[in-house]
Amino acid sequence: MLLHIPQVLTARDVAEFRRRLEAADWASGLETVGAQGARVKRNEQLPDASPLRAELGQAVLAALKRTPLFFAAALPRKILPPRFNRYAGGSEYGFHVDGAVMSLSEEEQLRSDISCTLFLSDPQEYDGGRLIISDTYGDHEVALPAGDAVLYPSSSLHRVEPVTRGERIASFLWVQSLVRDDRHRRMLFELDTSIQKLTLDEADPDAVLQLTCVYHNLLRLWSET
Repeated sequence: MLLHIPQVLTARDVAEFRRRLEAADWASGLETVGAQGARVKRNEQLPDASPLRAELGQAVLAALKRTPLFFAAALPRKILPPRFNRYAGGSEYGFHVDGAVMSLSEEEQLRSDISCTLFLSDPQEYDGGRLIISDTYGDHEVALPAGDAVLYPSSSLHRVEPVTRGERIASFLWVQSLVRDDRHRRMLFELDTSIQKLTLDEADPDAVLQLTCVYHNLLRLWSET
């Protein structure tokens, strides 16, 4: 499921993030990539050990916790601490698939079900830099306003086009969902969205209750705890 989540960060939040990141010590993005990705990855990232990365990452997680749409769609069980990247001067990231298993710590791992990119630059600030996500319906170009995020399956082939003017700054993270199968997550999300709309429209309470029961029983059937 490809989903646009608007206004995860406010304009004030984005401005503060950008102010802090302007003075950051960026490093090669090759620090956090395997052999396959190293052949096609040309960007910069905040180092994993950077205190700024940890501080801003916590702010991103707090913002996502305040975003019901994110939780309804992702049903998160674990979230890898957010990272931050920068593309400029022709840098790009060619087609790749995200690693299936990532380390949260020496003792704990995360299965990457969902990838998330949170944009910190507006599309007008740079040329190129579109996130291209490829699936059975073709290639989808994504360039969202600063503060907005996109969710997509980590199993998707995707790339970032070369940035030929300006710079593209973003945060990115991975989610292990309570529901492994993307088709099941989509059905649960659509059912949840319908229940909320019917509730707002003051539909028959008994019918809403019945649908809510179906939602939770499907979640009970498909979830991994």
